[in-house]
Amino acid sequence: MTFVRVIIATVAAAALTAHPQSAAAPSVQVLRNTLVDAQAVYFVSYDGLVNQATFQQDGILTHGAHQYAAWYTADRSAMIARRAYAGAAQPGPWQTVKLPHRLTVNDSHNVISLGVSRQDGRLHVAMDTHNSAVHYVRSAPGLIAAQNAPAWTLSQFGPVQRALDGVALGDITYPQFLATPEGRLQLSYRTGGSGNGTNELAEYHNGAWTRLGRWQSASGTYTTAHGTSTTRNMYLHGLDYGPSGRLHAAYTWREGNFGVVCSAGGISNHDTGHVHSDDRGRTWKTRDGATAAVTGTGTQVSIGTPNQVVDPLNPDHALMNQEAQAVDSQGRPHVLISYVPGRFTQCVTDFAAGRRAYARNFHLRQLADGTWRKVEVTVPLQAFGRSRLVLDARDNAYVIMPGGRIVAASAASGWTDWTLRYDAAGLNAFGEIDVDDSAARTTGVISLAYQERSTGTTPSPLRVLDVRLLG
Repeated sequence: MTFVRVIIATVAAAALTAHPQSAAAPSVQVLRNTLVDAQAVYFVSYDGLVNQATFQQDGILTHGAHQYAAWYTADRSAMIARRAYAGAAQPGPWQTVKLPHRLTVNDSHNVISLGVSRQDGRLHVAMDTHNSAVHYVRSAPGLIAAQNAPAWTLSQFGPVQRALDGVALGDITYPQFLATPEGRLQLSYRTGGSGNGTNELAEYHNGAWTRLGRWQSASGTYTTAHGTSTTRNMYLHGLDYGPSGRLHAAYTWREGNFGVVCSAGGISNHDTGHVHSDDRGRTWKTRDGATAAVTGTGTQVSIGTPNQVVDPLNPDHALMNQEAQAVDSQGRPHVLISYVPGRFTQCVTDFAAGRRAYARNFHLRQLADGTWRKVEVTVPLQAFGRSRLVLDARDNAYVIMPGGRIVAASAASGWTDWTLRYDAAGLNAFGEIDVDDSAARTTGVISLAYQERSTGTTPSPLRVLDVRLLG
């Protein structure tokens, strides 16, 4: 039985302006554009940049009185920076520190992710990994203190490690930090590879890391009209705690056997799933309350887990992995996905070209009764890559598309009045945008980190655009 009701929104896109006056959807206001690095490393890999990937969680974040950012500069060194930041008020200058590590390979998977452990005031850095041991650094305690923060110098950071303070993870990909409601820090990561990998969790508490273990299985059988696959991996759209402390994980599956796809030029991503945890990622449940996984045991979310798929879609539509999710003020998850709708074709023969020509974003949200509603974002994607989803204090939704365009919809409309609110003219941004929405609900301001388009391996400016949400 399908628990999704599909609604295709019909509101036309507004004129290309930051402040159209006619539509009911919320608008935005650009506050400022600041230069972070005039010469950031630049190369295109997997159609993306290593400094700008929506799945970083997080490459830029706000905590207390400061905003923090991370990237690789022209000589490939890992950089971290902070600035005094209070949303709409004029921020201070960026203060930078060059870490003693250089990017090892031209691979856009090898992003830098930042996390904050509130219990001891440390900044954590995980970087430069794709099916390899992580490069990990943590700061001295108290560095991210809200008041009287220590000087921003290299001496505040420990050595680069290949484990989490002695806790070995093996070869991993996609390290993503998230903070629990009580201030512990968790790390999500994938072991194994694309098409045959598993998701795991580790947790930092009282100054030490613990490996919680695996909660997703790669095994099971998946069959289409084109073939059968027996391995896969789960690509997360994010991990986010809601106001009640419930942890949400939305995802898509990728099969190890591309023979399940209608064309060799396609990709084996299929279906959108969702599970949740009420005990900080130890136990995972589906929408009907059934246990889907117990982390660190043999009970794991798998392709065969009942009621884990919330939006069925076969692999023939160029569904993107690792898109976006958010949780609203009522604790209900919202998920952003993108693919080529069937009205254009039932078989995408070129994943990248098909997405650029025909892909659309879709907004999914869970209703109070546990069912899901789906609405098409009516503004065409016109890009290969991923978008980000942000909710403001009133639960209005903002989609930040590749290149920096911003599309918005109001909660009052049921998130159906999607309207282009910022066309990003003049940004010259390449690809995906890394978004800091840490303070979106308190200050109403988000920050968009982006890198200017270049050619070959010529370094280019890395910038941050601060935007007020006018919901």
